[in-house]
Amino acid sequence: MQAKPIFRDRTEAGRALASALKHFEDDPDVLVLALPRGGLPVAVEVARALGAPLDVFVVRKLGVPGHEELAMGAIASGDRITLNDDVVSEAGVRQHEIDEVVGRERRELLRRERAYRGERPPPTIEGRTVILIDDGLATGASMRAAVLSLREQRPKRLVVAVPVAAARTCGELRREADEVICFRSPEPFLGVGVWYADFSQTTDAEVSALLKRASEPARRARP
Repeated sequence: MQAKPIFRDRTEAGRALASALKHFEDDPDVLVLALPRGGLPVAVEVARALGAPLDVFVVRKLGVPGHEELAMGAIASGDRITLNDDVVSEAGVRQHEIDEVVGRERRELLRRERAYRGERPPPTIEGRTVILIDDGLATGASMRAAVLSLREQRPKRLVVAVPVAAARTCGELRREADEVICFRSPEPFLGVGVWYADFSQTTDAEVSALLKRASEPARRARP
């Protein structure tokens, strides 16, 4: 039996997720950070609903050589690298292969940060309530890398929020974040894209345009 999508697209998912984050509305300490690219259209709706500033936090999956769809870890802004030792061991990945993948993804991470942010400095994390958003969580490798990297910048509170996720992944992340909000956790999970009618790829240009609009005070202000 084919699974029925929960959300029409990421914009609808963002509006649904925002309804579960109302307790952060108009909190001056809140900062919404999206994991690009797919997390940004979701985060735009959340930031708008909460009256909060929006930015991105770039994370790149580290795929197993030859089986790149399988995540053996991730690298996040701040050069924080996390590895799944079980996957590395089971796949027989050697250290030099890990180093090659890390080097390649590090270069792409830096390219994306420059493309998305331009000359704008990264936001201040220390002492703030940071809400980390993606369009969904399967293994959670990228989100976990983001959480661990942001912890080093001493936020007051670190919240993970996604429209849809595997229940097991949500449970695992609760050991890392102060709060985890998974709007829906269908079983069997099957994959993030299954739960969207439109799961088309978000482009770099769309990310840059969304960030630019979100940075304009007139757009960010609540009506």
